[in-house]
Amino acid sequence: MTKKRQILVVGNNEDSSTPELEKVAYETGLEVAKSGSVLITGGLGGVMRAACHGAKDADGLTVGIIPQNDSSFANEYCDIVIPSGIGLARDFLNALSADGVIIIGGGSGTLSETCAAYMHKKPIVAIKNTGGTAEMFADKYLDHRQNVKIAGVNSPKEAVKYILEKINSA
Repeated sequence: MTKKRQILVVGNNEDSSTPELEKVAYETGLEVAKSGSVLITGGLGGVMRAACHGAKDADGLTVGIIPQNDSSFANEYCDIVIPSGIGLARDFLNALSADGVIIIGGGSGTLSETCAAYMHKKPIVAIKNTGGTAEMFADKYLDHRQNVKIAGVNSPKEAVKYILEKINSA
């Protein structure tokens, strides 16, 4: 049996999300599930919840790695909940569990996950016109090391296609 591809979607939480971001996240979750990949998120609200909802609507498998030690904090669309109990350090678990990362908007938590993935040279793609971390780093490197260029794309379909191409060529 071969390992399933695992794609992490990161972005705004429920406190800073918008209907527009959640629509993009929902469509991204749909595309991840249609690709036969497992969707990983931080398991909470906002972009994470919307991506999980999209994946579930396409009969996909969703994993939420939450910062709390109680699985009841996870959104209702998580099939598998991993209550890390390690707070924001769970950002590293999220990044290292993924074969690739898709950024939708996002703030400092999203940046933390992006940095962890970058340091471990994971393929990363940012969906343009979603603001925040995605907008700041689309088509750029995070630093002088140039570990991986964060590709900028215009749609969820392009984001998943890019990640799959990078995973399959590794």
